[in-house]
Amino acid sequence: MTRTPLRVGLVGYGLAGSVFHAPLIAATEGLALDTVVTSNPERQEQARAEFGDGLRFAATPDELWARADELDLIVIASPNKTHVPIATAALKAGLPVVVDKPIAGTAAEARELAALADERGLLLSVFQNRRWDNDFLTLRKLLAEGELGDVWRFESRFERWRPQPKGGWRESGDPAEIGGLLYDLGSHVVDQALVLFGPATSVYAESDVRRDGAAADDDTFIAITHANGVRSHLYVSATTAQLGPRFRVLGSQAGFVKYGLDPQEADLREGKRPAAGTEWGVEPEALWGRVGSGESPLSGGGRPEPTVPGAYPSYYAAVAAALRDGGPNPVTAYEAAAALDVLEAARRSARESVVVSL
Repeated sequence: MTRTPLRVGLVGYGLAGSVFHAPLIAATEGLALDTVVTSNPERQEQARAEFGDGLRFAATPDELWARADELDLIVIASPNKTHVPIATAALKAGLPVVVDKPIAGTAAEARELAALADERGLLLSVFQNRRWDNDFLTLRKLLAEGELGDVWRFESRFERWRPQPKGGWRESGDPAEIGGLLYDLGSHVVDQALVLFGPATSVYAESDVRRDGAAADDDTFIAITHANGVRSHLYVSATTAQLGPRFRVLGSQAGFVKYGLDPQEADLREGKRPAAGTEWGVEPEALWGRVGSGESPLSGGGRPEPTVPGAYPSYYAAVAAALRDGGPNPVTAYEAAAALDVLEAARRSARESVVVSL
């Protein structure tokens, strides 16, 4: 028996809404993109061209609360500073919510939202899509199989070469905007580190504004000591003229080195879409990482490790299963709050040149 798809209202149709959320929602069995909140006529036309004339639009989120009984899920892909007020309004209207990262500017706000969702008995999930990156899935497989032994050090880099600032709220120096790389790319690398190696006990960070005309951090380093003794060194930067490895993981038996970014974002930007029966998130063999000890991977040391295909569609499939069948929340607000604890500690560490204990 075919079940009626869950109707989704998407708030925001900029980069996050148009490149990530709308295509993944539309590709998920059991979900239907019903309404997009944007007052921009060009963005409305763009969305209508891809998702059909039946797509509805609203100028403001408030229009959704007035017809909350016509929707089953709200996805928030608007600027960071709007996440908390819109999520609060959606939950109070009785609607489950997915929020793009970062869910909030502070861990306290994230936990308040989580408590509200618990009180209302509603799903509140955070779109941490990089948990479904190909390199991350490959590393999780290696760790589960014990290939590296006991991990001692985890290095993760999300680096870009963008010597000219683009402007906009993401690069604003206004703290209210929750911009800068610490909260943007930092939300991803910190979340990945905590998923892999558990809670943080201390945080040290260095954060700089390097580019002329930039107002927010564009070159940041975070060092985490985990409760299990693993040390994570995390780099996020827009000022890296020569990119380092995406992952370098050192263990008691072997290490894993992986270069290059997961292809899913680039594919989505180019208009490629996940579909049943087609390849998605697959990486060429030339980009596989290497596992070994004592030799440089750049000189052919170690063995090539086949990259597990990336799987962004799995996130929304899990959201649909949680709403339909009571399956687990793929990323909880409490997990996002733990990452925000680290980000807040990193901001304080960089500002005061101290190590912050958690």
